[in-house]
Amino acid sequence: QVQQVESGGGSVQAGGSLRLSCVASGYSYSLYCMGWFRQAPGKEREGVARINTISGLTYYADSVKGRFTISQDRAKNTVYLQMNNLKPEDTAKYYCAAVFCGSWSNVYQDWGQGTQVTVSS
Repeated sequence: QVQQVESGGGSVQAGGSLRLSCVASGYSYSLYCMGWFRQAPGKEREGVARINTISGLTYYADSVKGRFTISQDRAKNTVYLQMNNLKPEDTAKYYCAAVFCGSWSNVYQDWGQGTQVTVSS
């Protein structure tokens, strides 16, 4: 059974930092890229960062570039999202997913529970 379990969210003040984790299971981790997404209330889900699980190459949405860093531990099938200098507009529920490399397309069309990030001004 394909599963992603996200953790590490919380409430911080603007300018603060959080580190999210996502453990993937039920499929071969290195077959696909891994992506972090977020969805704020009333808004569509958007991709914020992804990583090529083989090469380690990363890609970021303009809104988080320079503030967020995606990384991985292949031995643990885990992908991380270090979020620095958080802004109120980063408030959302964050999800991870296996994605087709070069895109934001969710390979398994399935989402975990996500982890909530709330940034206050």
